[in-house]
Amino acid sequence: MAKKLKKKAKPKKALKKKKAVKAKKVKKIVRKTKPAAKKKKVIPPSPTAGLAVIGEITHFFPHVNAGVIKLRKPLTVGDQIYIKGHTSDFKEKVESMQIDRVPVQSAKAGDEIGILVKSRVRIGDTVYKL
Repeated sequence: MAKKLKKKAKPKKALKKKKAVKAKKVKKIVRKTKPAAKKKKVIPPSPTAGLAVIGEITHFFPHVNAGVIKLRKPLTVGDQIYIKGHTSDFKEKVESMQIDRVPVQSAKAGDEIGILVKSRVRIGDTVYKL
């Protein structure tokens, strides 16, 4: 009969060392895969920040390229305005202004004025004074 070979039992200390080495390797890997520091998102300032809202577009006449503005604050001929809406976004100097088809040089809050505009404007567009 053949003799059975017995496997030698490894000492417990050797097993503990192997486990400790594996644990260290895992920690090193975790340290290497930490995410980089988060970058702060830079949000550009709004083009309307600091501008005074002077009114809102209530109507547009496409055949003469004129818009009607319901004023919240006074406006005079020569002022720079900025019209911003869903599709409108432009600056313009007020060249002429009318109230009930009569040319005027200035208008007060509450008036509805007509001005010539270089581009199409839509009802609800906001008008700012530069």
